[in-house]
Amino acid sequence: MKRTFDIVLLLTGGLVAWELLHLAVPFALTSPAGTAAKAWSMLTSAQFWPHAAETGKAFVYALLLAILGGLAIGLGLGLNRTGAEVAEPILVSIYSLPKVTLYPLILLIFGLGLPAKIAFGTIHGIIPIAIFAMNAVRNLANVHFKTARVLRLSRRQTLLTVVIPGALPEIVSGLRIGFSLTLLGVLIGEMFASQRGLGFLIMNAIGLHDVPTIMATILLLAVVAVSASAILLWLDHRLHHRVA
Repeated sequence: MKRTFDIVLLLTGGLVAWELLHLAVPFALTSPAGTAAKAWSMLTSAQFWPHAAETGKAFVYALLLAILGGLAIGLGLGLNRTGAEVAEPILVSIYSLPKVTLYPLILLIFGLGLPAKIAFGTIHGIIPIAIFAMNAVRNLANVHFKTARVLRLSRRQTLLTVVIPGALPEIVSGLRIGFSLTLLGVLIGEMFASQRGLGFLIMNAIGLHDVPTIMATILLLAVVAVSASAILLWLDHRLHHRVA
């Protein structure tokens, strides 16, 4: 009950602050009601959905690649203690690198269009997923691996029955972060070189100083991102509670 009250209080405070900012700078922000009305108008417009579908397609492909690649890298390094110690600072350094500096290289390799957006989204999400998966395996109690050796489990059996179930809570934490960063990467990719997608809509609206469209698009993206994050956070808490 208290948690629900805190959430309602936080949302109310955010809406009040938003309305006050709108009153202070009406040329830069639309009101919450005006933004919601514009968002509904966009949702009922036939022109909006091709852009949403383009972003959704790029995001799904990028997220799948980030998850598969991140888990392969993280689990592989986590099972090799020496490799993990060497790779961790390298991965952290790559993660801290501003990804936008890589965008010209991505355009040269993949060209304009969907592949470039997928690649840009993937490089945003793959590193945090890999780091969380690697550290999850490294933090597993050594007794689990000793038990697997006593039972003469193969490497594949150990991975499926010991490593992945034990590391799953931390892996889900990484997926929650990777989800948001992959979406961010796809949107940034659409802003730089694209003629379709929600990122393109935002960039085009910025050029036209179309504040209602900017705010409405951001609101729709925020609703999707927060909803997905809330589901993953709930799953994260459930898994950690079960392990505890």
